[in-house]
Amino acid sequence: MLLRVSIVSSVLLLALVLTASAQEHGHASDDAAQSTIAVRSDLVLVPAFVKTRHGELVFSLTAEDFALTDNGVPQRLHLEPDTDSQPLALAVVVQTGGLGASHLGDYRGLEAALEALIGAVPHRVSVISFDRRAHLEQAFDPDTDKAAGVISGLEPGDKGAAILDGLVFATAQLAKQPARYRRALILFSETIDSGSQASLDEALRAIDDTNTAIYSFALSSTKAALKQEGAKLPNPVSRTKYSATPYKSGGCMSREPDADPDSHGDRTVQALDCANDLLPPLRIARLAYIAAVDGMQKNVPETVAKLTGGEYFGFKDSRSLRQSLSAISNDLPNRYVLSFQPSSPHPGLHALSLSLKDRQEFVIKARGAYWLDASR
Repeated sequence: MLLRVSIVSSVLLLALVLTASAQEHGHASDDAAQSTIAVRSDLVLVPAFVKTRHGELVFSLTAEDFALTDNGVPQRLHLEPDTDSQPLALAVVVQTGGLGASHLGDYRGLEAALEALIGAVPHRVSVISFDRRAHLEQAFDPDTDKAAGVISGLEPGDKGAAILDGLVFATAQLAKQPARYRRALILFSETIDSGSQASLDEALRAIDDTNTAIYSFALSSTKAALKQEGAKLPNPVSRTKYSATPYKSGGCMSREPDADPDSHGDRTVQALDCANDLLPPLRIARLAYIAAVDGMQKNVPETVAKLTGGEYFGFKDSRSLRQSLSAISNDLPNRYVLSFQPSSPHPGLHALSLSLKDRQEFVIKARGAYWLDASR
């Protein structure tokens, strides 16, 4: 029912004082293999594409031209310089099971497309396939042609389409790359997940826990798959740990038995849930969470692209796929990368809203969310 997140400040209204100990984050070495960027160093990156109404890229903006809110709270922005010259860690995630098996031929001969997308920067590329399970086909390697060869040689898998498992696996691999590397993920998949063991909670946390932009290329799932998965998912929170049952008539802090079905009688948990509804930033986070879960049920690749600041394309064959790859090879090095340090770093999913100040003639696409782990 509720997005349960911890509260950093005291909530006097509920007579509950929560003290969150501040975590100190040192600057990791550029070559530390386990280092990660993004929220792990209290820095959130917000990639953004700005174009005219006619589709032409806009290059002349500064940080002062943008306005950002985190769960409705305005944030101070910084424009990261020369991000297109940073090294790149790229994970290519390919569905080999289910409907994806019949499109493996579309991914052959992608050497030129990958080279154009990466550009002339140091890079590492990995290849991950998935059917009912995720498989590491190639660990991160600087040889782009080798990666393209691995993709060309992928064999059909079983009938599964465990998209969430593939994404969780791939983002875990990306999280191990050096902090100085930008991170991107290319996903070739159906729109509907089938057979993943990862919950939607785990998937949301994985894709939004690091600064990884996801570029999705989607095949339309069959009507049978849509019907099958729709029967499994009757409401937007059915695959999460939060129920959709409302509070009892006495309100969120009622002492009636089972007043808050999620608290299981724990008054502290009940107070946190009540605070979610009463405090606007946490309410925004809860609504963003439910919207993200709902989107993941309807179209996984489109939703993850929107959440991470990437782009989403549908494709039918190798020709339409290459056209879309060409489009992102032009966009990827020409995006703005804004950053901020959260002023209210409570754990859980955070909703981001980036806009332009007094520049209605431009169209902006940007990262829509990030996840902050309670352990950091």
